[in-house]
Amino acid sequence: MNKFCFQPGGTQRLNAEVRKVSLGTFALSLAIWWVVLFSLPVAAQPERTPLTLELLQERLHTPIVREGNLTVDLRQMLIDLRPENTGFRDAFYQTLRKELQKTSAKPLGLDLSNSLIQGDFVGSDLGLKTPLYAQEIAPIFTATEQEQLERLRLVCLQSLAIALPNSKDCRSLLAPESTTSSQLTVFRGALTLVQTRFNGEVQFLNTFFLQSVDAQGATFLQPTNWTESRFSRPVSFTSAIFRQPTKFQGSIFFNKVNFKAATFQETADFQGSIFTNNANFNQAKFKQLAKFSNGIWQGNADFSGVDFANQAQFTKADFHQFLLFTEAIFEQAVSFRETQFNQSVNLQGTSILNQADFSDARFAKTAFLNVPGLTFNSNRAKILGNPGQIGERFCIPSLQGNQNILRNLGQNFRQQQQIADANQLEYTKQRLRLIELSRRLVGTNINSANLRRLINLGFSPTQALAIKHRRQIQLFRNSRELLTLADIDLKSYNQISDRLVVSEPLSLGGWLLQAWIWLGLSVLLLLSGYGTDFWLVFGVGGIAIAYFGLLFWLVDRYRRLRPVAIIPTYYETISILTSFSSLTFFSLLAIFRNAEQPWLTLGCLLIIILPLPITLLCRLYQQGRYHDLMNVSYFTEDGTFRQLRLLIGRLPVIPRNPTFRERYMSLLWNRRWNWLNYYDFSLNNLVRLGFNDIRLRDEHLPGIIAALAWYQWSLGLLYITLVLWTLSRTIPGLNLLIYLK
Repeated sequence: MNKFCFQPGGTQRLNAEVRKVSLGTFALSLAIWWVVLFSLPVAAQPERTPLTLELLQERLHTPIVREGNLTVDLRQMLIDLRPENTGFRDAFYQTLRKELQKTSAKPLGLDLSNSLIQGDFVGSDLGLKTPLYAQEIAPIFTATEQEQLERLRLVCLQSLAIALPNSKDCRSLLAPESTTSSQLTVFRGALTLVQTRFNGEVQFLNTFFLQSVDAQGATFLQPTNWTESRFSRPVSFTSAIFRQPTKFQGSIFFNKVNFKAATFQETADFQGSIFTNNANFNQAKFKQLAKFSNGIWQGNADFSGVDFANQAQFTKADFHQFLLFTEAIFEQAVSFRETQFNQSVNLQGTSILNQADFSDARFAKTAFLNVPGLTFNSNRAKILGNPGQIGERFCIPSLQGNQNILRNLGQNFRQQQQIADANQLEYTKQRLRLIELSRRLVGTNINSANLRRLINLGFSPTQALAIKHRRQIQLFRNSRELLTLADIDLKSYNQISDRLVVSEPLSLGGWLLQAWIWLGLSVLLLLSGYGTDFWLVFGVGGIAIAYFGLLFWLVDRYRRLRPVAIIPTYYETISILTSFSSLTFFSLLAIFRNAEQPWLTLGCLLIIILPLPITLLCRLYQQGRYHDLMNVSYFTEDGTFRQLRLLIGRLPVIPRNPTFRERYMSLLWNRRWNWLNYYDFSLNNLVRLGFNDIRLRDEHLPGIIAALAWYQWSLGLLYITLVLWTLSRTIPGLNLLIYLK
């Protein structure tokens, strides 16, 4: 054992040495931690080299190859173009322009990635200025470049279908036999501005870019001006930040353009721009006014996830392909006035918090507003559109999850007294409800289907057994719960998900009740558009009145041929058939012009009015008629007065009291206008309106004829209810009682 440990003086010296080592170690650790902590942010900033004329000459003489093209490498540079550095600024533009404008098979590009540009950057001064004539393109360009410039003429011609172009180059190209020209700046090489920071203004006014422009992550602290620029190759401003107003007014994008996740903190002006290919503004942010008026979009326009914090203007724009606003947010008003839509507009999950104006917008036959999942509160926001038209343009694939959307949209149009549009949305809602009922009645419910039906649906025996065991423990609440089973993969689920029904198992009584609801809803939709189309109801009633009028004329006037013929005259036959054809024609015209499925509507009507009356008519002529008063009409009229009146409480047969036989007189067969009385009787039965009170006599009346009259009278109760219900929904004054909040 070391004796040093037991000596008092040695112990003190040891403790002192230990303290010195501990303090030194702590100080060293603290210094290392301090250096690491404060060196990380500095390392994140690129170390930029101040650009001098000597360095610029060196980089111009030693270009790099980027994506197969020669490029001037000015990456990670500090370029001072401020007014106080005038000498360098003028030399910079002059030297760089001289090299970039050289004619060669492969033009020289410019790469300013990760550089800091101080002062205004007039990029158009780096391009080749050339006159643009209508007759020809300057021969200094290569064949490929001339072909790209020729595309400008084609786009200008296409824009004539919308409006006269305002840009100088288009006017020069389209002016026939003109000797005047416009000045055009051509940037021949690729321009790369990845993560570039511009402290001053950026000017690319009236510049034609023959190669790609890549400005991913670029930051523009001052206004940028790209007015009437033309981009021949793909353009990318992904994640770019525009701190001040940005102008792309009248620009033309010949290829794909990408503004994904870009931020516009001030006004973004794209008025009159033309996008000949797909345009991507996905997840972009517009803090101030966004102007896209008078634009032409020949490809898809993707604004998915975009946040419009201020107004957005798409007035008089022309969208040739799909327009996507999926999950977009409109915090202020958005205008689509006089806009042309050739394909559908996807508003799935879109939030409209203020006002969306579709007034005078034009929709192609295949263009709709897809609004499933739309966030819209009718108490705070509005959707405007042409009355009687905009309601037909909303498309919702299913009722589940969208009932609140339909209710808010309907309330929106009711508040604006656009009853036709509100009713159209109600019709859409009930049609979706009918589809849902149909699936529940005849579809395969995985909570109640046996193994054979599950296998026929597309499940394997193993999967069917797994479903059976799972529902014995707990019923499925939605179809997605099938994916929790180990035997069912995503591929199998996608193949059969649209044919599945997931609901509580129905008993026989419940199934019959659902079937009755389905039948009633189907009749209402087919015969009246669920109370939304009065002219459809009018057409249905016109056919029924004409049909029963002809039927009653036939049973009354055509009785027998032998031994003594009791038949109508030739004139009366021609008159009744002509009137029947005319009334039926106009009624059919009303049905085919207003019904969504006119043939189904006509079929439904014929099922109601044909089978029973035709059966009774055949039975009547089969058994013959052998009763008194064979030469007297079955129909009587109130002889005390003749006037147009409502006959709400009237019954089709006169009372048995003898005094009524004196008051009601038989129809006169020998009158030339007698055939009109049968239509009057049919009108009385169906709508309780007539020019005279015509009823059946109460004696020597075949029961079959009385049954026909009572059958039409019963249908009349249902029809007049349908008419009044439809009127209450289609006339604003009447529907106030229904839609009061």
